[in-house]
Amino acid sequence: MMRFFAGLAPCRIGMEACGSAHYWARELASLGHEVVLIAPQFVKPFVKSNKTDASDAEAIAEAMVRPNMRFVAIKSEAQQSALLLHRTRELLVRQKTQLINAMRGHCAEFGIVVAQGGLQSPGTGGNHP
Repeated sequence: MMRFFAGLAPCRIGMEACGSAHYWARELASLGHEVVLIAPQFVKPFVKSNKTDASDAEAIAEAMVRPNMRFVAIKSEAQQSALLLHRTRELLVRQKTQLINAMRGHCAEFGIVVAQGGLQSPGTGGNHP
């Protein structure tokens, strides 16, 4: 694909902002092309029929020429790396919460009731004898 775009005179390329779009936008921009990314929710209204690659391409082309269309800023590798760290942490926090809630539920099946927030050790203000 890069060989194809390298052979083209610099032009404006529109893409839907989805997985790997920022990578390809950086690569195509390095060849001198002007790359614009459009959020999927702004492309969807222009899809005329069933979702196919051809109808998606037509919708993106239609969306690109709209005067009030808002585009997504192309993220740098550093920005994508920071976002990856934040999303990974968020996933881990969600999974930890799921695991804790599952364990509380399983313990309740055996009559062990643990209040949300976990156990408090004696002397920390809990109501434990």
